[in-house]
Amino acid sequence: MPALSGTPLISEDADHSEFNFEDNTHLSRMRILINVLRCIGQGFIISIGYMDPGNWSTDIAAGSQFKYKLLHVVLLSNILAIVLQYLSIRLGVFTSRGLAKLTRESIQTKWLWIPMYLVAEVAIIACDLAEVIGSAIGLKLLFGIPISLGIIITSADVIILLMGLDANGNSTIEIVLTLTALLISSCLLADMFMAKPQLSEIVAGFLPSLKILEKDPLFISLGIIGATVMPHNLYLQSDMVAKNNARHHFISLKEKVTHLTMGTIFALCFAFLINCAILITASASFTDRKVDSLEEAAALLEGSLGKSASIIFSVALLFAGQSSSVTGTLAGQIVVESFFDMKIKPWIRRLITRSCAILPALIVVLSMGEASVQNLLVWSQVILSLQLPFAVVPLVYFTSSKEWMGLNKNPTWLTVTSILVASIIIMLNFALLFV
Repeated sequence: MPALSGTPLISEDADHSEFNFEDNTHLSRMRILINVLRCIGQGFIISIGYMDPGNWSTDIAAGSQFKYKLLHVVLLSNILAIVLQYLSIRLGVFTSRGLAKLTRESIQTKWLWIPMYLVAEVAIIACDLAEVIGSAIGLKLLFGIPISLGIIITSADVIILLMGLDANGNSTIEIVLTLTALLISSCLLADMFMAKPQLSEIVAGFLPSLKILEKDPLFISLGIIGATVMPHNLYLQSDMVAKNNARHHFISLKEKVTHLTMGTIFALCFAFLINCAILITASASFTDRKVDSLEEAAALLEGSLGKSASIIFSVALLFAGQSSSVTGTLAGQIVVESFFDMKIKPWIRRLITRSCAILPALIVVLSMGEASVQNLLVWSQVILSLQLPFAVVPLVYFTSSKEWMGLNKNPTWLTVTSILVASIIIMLNFALLFV
């Protein structure tokens, strides 16, 4: 990948000891705690995407069809996500550029960067599609609103919500999404405990199995990975880190990487528990049949656990769709701005981004009926997984390159780990095509 310049924007000496807290002994524990707490807000902006309706769809399909057996895939997905988000943080801190912007600047040939932009845009549309549909299903379950009308409503109110949040700054977005994540998690954990799952089966589900390489579990496993490790989060976090240098006060860039990483890991582990709760609830509650839709899941929860469980499920689904739509829309803005290097009014960018998700959803629902939305949800997550290499490979390349990172390039252990992560993702995608 040819670069315009081999000189990194930031060339702070690196000893790759971000996690060596002995270097920070001159800082008070209280100061470290405050910085980490400030960084958790950004971590929750990222983690909210891991609780989106796409996750619900794939986790429910996995739990109802294979019971607890794919819990280890959820664990693997979370590990992959932590590694990749860590790389995104390093990229944003040490280059002061987001992944999308750096990808655009590193490619001199016009015909090459345009396909890269289109791939990034397709990934964001696929992500946004799941969130729009999930929110619309939540509205139908709670208020009986048709899905086609719900798609329009949920798209409009996300734009309005973002306008209000913009007026109060990024800190307000972080607070709102953190509180939303807590609400979603409370609802899902309540449903899980009401389902009374077997602890021994949960533990067994975290043991890896080669059976995921068979076609049906592989398809669902790819959907889980695609729903968890999402390309738009890599673009979003690297850009937020690059732009928010002035928000926090750190002694060094390495300290910033450490605290941002701690905040992100906390939030992602939180999201991991939520994804497990969804799969476990499906495994424990849907014992006699494969569940193919979120609406069917709500109906079965009402039948097995009572009306309250169904209402709790629907409320969490609505908030999950709305909050994850916020992060997807923000990522769409970043990609457009970075690749085309243009500034347009925020509401126009958001309208364009939302339209790209609304139109496919409306076309499918109106032409094939509301029953088709479940397949659309699952396929959107598989498409996300197939798009991942186009974001992951440049991310690994940039962070491992002395041209762009200088002395702050990935240490050998991290380069090897990153290549392994990228290889796992690519091999799983390749396997899906031939199994």
